[in-house]
Amino acid sequence: MPELPEVEVTRRSFADRIAGATVQQLAMGKPLRWPLGCDPVQLQGARVHGVSRRGKYLLMHTSHGVLLWHLGMSGSLQFAPALPARGVHDHADLRTDLGVLRLHDPRRFGAVVWCPDLDAPVARKLLGGLGPEPLTDAFDAQAFARALKLKRASIKQVLLAGDLVVGVGNIYCSEALFLAGIRPTCRADRVSVARAVRLHAAIRSVLERALAMGGSTLRDFSNAQGQTGYFQMDAAVYGRAGEPCRACGTPIRQIRQGQRSTFFCPVCQAR
Repeated sequence: MPELPEVEVTRRSFADRIAGATVQQLAMGKPLRWPLGCDPVQLQGARVHGVSRRGKYLLMHTSHGVLLWHLGMSGSLQFAPALPARGVHDHADLRTDLGVLRLHDPRRFGAVVWCPDLDAPVARKLLGGLGPEPLTDAFDAQAFARALKLKRASIKQVLLAGDLVVGVGNIYCSEALFLAGIRPTCRADRVSVARAVRLHAAIRSVLERALAMGGSTLRDFSNAQGQTGYFQMDAAVYGRAGEPCRACGTPIRQIRQGQRSTFFCPVCQAR
């Protein structure tokens, strides 16, 4: 599943190239996770002002409203001057005078949603509950530590919930907890302030490194220029069950938490 680094890498790979484009047509294929919310004809002639990101949503700001793009479980975007005819898993083509932006999503959990502005009910519903962005000043270490004291669930489940910090998905959650030396099953309210501050720094460090490496390509992720990421090759614990810990040599363990795989070192993350 594309996580925050993959979504941001995707944004950076086409945002500058589509800025200033004029929309000629939005062609939708099979129904996606949520309805578009408008007649596609309504977007013809819209000018693309820019593309930002909130959590795992890409926000395309246009003169005719905002298009929210979500990659779902298996989606990816491609942007090129021209593209071949849509295949069975190509579900949205935004055709502009500068090129075509295509959503490819085999599992159809992705979405393209239109809203007149970010104060509209649909935008508030999708974005309103998201926590602070982890790579901005809004993600404050002391506020994060205080918020953890109010949570009784496991620290990994709290991070994945997205209300204390947005976008720390399964891969990067396991990696950040390893770097901070915190076991994923530890209850959040039992994490000391000092360890919470260390985890705050680890989250930033892991996500920044993932961005520098183009994200992770576990199956078929690629950015809008077709380039794959390689963070997974540098992962300390994720996907390495049974392999020796890079720090102490102890075999990495894998457990299930909330139907997701969790990886950790039982020695380096003793508590």
